Amino acid sequence: MGRGGYGLARVPVVVRAGAAPLWWLGVVAAGVGAVPDGFTGRRIGVYAGAALFIVTALVVAYSRMKRYDALARVAARAGKHDVLQSRAVTVRNWRRGHRWWLAAAFLAALGSAFAVPVAGGAVLAGAGAGLWAKAARLGRREQDGDVLLWVRVDWLDHGAGAPAGKAVRAFRTTGPVAGDAAPGGARRRTAAAAR
Repeated sequence: MGRGGYGLARVPVVVRAGAAPLWWLGVVAAGVGAVPDGFTGRRIGVYAGAALFIVTALVVAYSRMKRYDALARVAARAGKHDVLQSRAVTVRNWRRGHRWWLAAAFLAALGSAFAVPVAGGAVLAGAGAGLWAKAARLGRREQDGDVLLWVRVDWLDHGAGAPAGKAVRAFRTTGPVAGDAAPGGARRRTAAAAR
């Protein structure tokens, strides 16, 4: 970036970028996966899927949260020459960088239905729910601190993800009205939309 600035992406936006595709791919895979009886039978598959959904959601929601908290504690204020990446660009970059992984996970979930119906799709949907929960928790942290959390784009991995990865040394912060995403990474509601 010019004059010593960096491109910055919102941390909760990066976290929740995969939530919707994982959720919907999981729902579709679970629905299609309910058709075959599989090796275990449909009833056992549904029960196993429900358990796997809950476990996956909890694991994803709470994984690496100590790392996120540590990076947030040492966050520095964003510089005046830093460039804030829009929510749409951040989401598009993540989804473009993970499109083949998402496709492979969806096909694997469909294939697993012939062994345990519904279970594979439930795992994908649970991962999506866990990402939403993690982004919401980061949003509460932003609201409590009255700041927004950002990460340098050049510190993200090759798929524009991993906002708490090894390459990330600290987050950046801005005031609560910067950028176009609300705390937690959702679309910021405009005054007109709120009425």
